Amino acid sequence: MRAGSDVPSIGLLGGDLCRTVGGTGDRARLTGGDAMRLPVDVGHVVVDGREHWFVAHLVARRSWWRGEIVAVMNAEFIGHRDVAPRGHPNDGKLDVVRVDRAMSTRARWQARRRLSSGTYLPHPHISIRPLPQCSIALARPLDMWLDGVRVARGVREITVRCLPDVVTVVV
Repeated sequence: MRAGSDVPSIGLLGGDLCRTVGGTGDRARLTGGDAMRLPVDVGHVVVDGREHWFVAHLVARRSWWRGEIVAVMNAEFIGHRDVAPRGHPNDGKLDVVRVDRAMSTRARWQARRRLSSGTYLPHPHISIRPLPQCSIALARPLDMWLDGVRVARGVREITVRCLPDVVTVVV
């Protein structure tokens, strides 16, 4: 993407985006007649003047148990957690989930128990908004992960936008 070339189709054998689109992880299916080809959006983020892309999610946090957490979701899941229950990887929007730093550890435990079913909302310290783009000023520097890989430390601001239909996935 950095070079401006077309992105080739990607066969999904697992992961959060594969689960979101109903993939089975069956390698043989990818080349068989049952394979489904689906266009999906890509998240584009600029941090510290550098461009990055993600297909499933961006997470900015210091800890799961205290402090602010920001998750920008293109997929519905992070692992077994249903973080964006209404999320759709081809709607032209990214679901921005914010956990207020004032949320207590006890309330986080309660929300965590409900994350696997996606029933943690409504909650006064958690918000979720589908947006085509946004800039997020963080209260404190946070580390940032894209699709499960830490790409930055000490991030103060995130500028993210949804790039519709950039890649085709095969499941």
